[in-house]
Amino acid sequence: MRKRTPDRVFLGIVIFLVILGLAIFMSASLGLLAQKGIDMGSIALKQLIIGVVGGGFALVLFSNIHYRALKKYSFYFFLITFIITLLVFIPSIGIEHGGARRWISLGAFSFQPAEFLKLGFVVYFAAVLSSTRNRIASIKYGVLPVIVIVGIIGVVLLAQPDTGTFLVILITAFAMFLAAGGKWKHIALGGVTATVGLGILATLRPYIKERLLTFIDPARDSLGAGYQIQQSLIAIGSGEISGRGLGQSVQKFNYLPEPIGDSIFAVAAEEFGFIGAAIIIAAFLAFAVRGISIAQKAPDYFSGLLVLGIVILIISQSFINIASMLGVFPLTGLPLLFISKGGTALFTALASVGIILNVSKYRRT
Repeated sequence: MRKRTPDRVFLGIVIFLVILGLAIFMSASLGLLAQKGIDMGSIALKQLIIGVVGGGFALVLFSNIHYRALKKYSFYFFLITFIITLLVFIPSIGIEHGGARRWISLGAFSFQPAEFLKLGFVVYFAAVLSSTRNRIASIKYGVLPVIVIVGIIGVVLLAQPDTGTFLVILITAFAMFLAAGGKWKHIALGGVTATVGLGILATLRPYIKERLLTFIDPARDSLGAGYQIQQSLIAIGSGEISGRGLGQSVQKFNYLPEPIGDSIFAVAAEEFGFIGAAIIIAAFLAFAVRGISIAQKAPDYFSGLLVLGIVILIISQSFINIASMLGVFPLTGLPLLFISKGGTALFTALASVGIILNVSKYRRT
């Protein structure tokens, strides 16, 4: 198998997203400074050190680790990320914020281990599907492993609770299973089961029910549950065609909740307008198209599923975030990858890009 240079177009798209993300992030940070008086410098430093520098190192590292090594040690990779995720439930290690235990504290830094679990899942799931490719349509070797793996992850994530991350993993699992040759009737059955499960969760956890009701009628509680989506739509609408200009967002100052978190797309749309928002969406679409192209030219079954899984993982989360800010999907709290605050998310996303670049070195012509 002849080794080639990494896919430069794909790498260029990622670099563009990271640079654009840094500019938007720095601008949105001004809003958090005004709201809570938080030191913007410390926030930016963490994003740069963990996300950009650390993520850049991870990208280079994983782009030079042969993807076959990932397959060989996929179970251990998944097991380690799973165990790390379980540490959030240990009181002396895990951090509780807003009624959820999703973070682990390491001195001055904290991280969300579920970000690592997502990547560990994709690597392991690709290995499982590639090893059962000729029997994927069966219940025993196809459907059952999906139920077991996704079910175990679901128990842990929903206990935190982290419904948004589990939703992204569920979408990725469906896409990978279908690409591996799974039957549509099994996908449909899984979709119905997931919908019923969501309904049960909504009855057990009021915040999920509230988000669904707010999605149906955003104006029902404009000062409560509907406040974030109302302010987001105001920000996006205020940007009009060309935007107010970089740093000129009004909504990020004391109006828009989480301006550097899941609301950052609204800040970007206000400052860059419809044109800027369209460019962001186009960049993610280009990421998806080029990534799927790499998956199609992958040298073997495992690497193709691996690349596809990573692409779906990143794109589904990013588009869910954008859709929720536009009011066409319920709020999930998921960050916009490459742009929102979250050094762990950016680090893992860039590490995932490194894996795709490694596969692209061995692509078929």
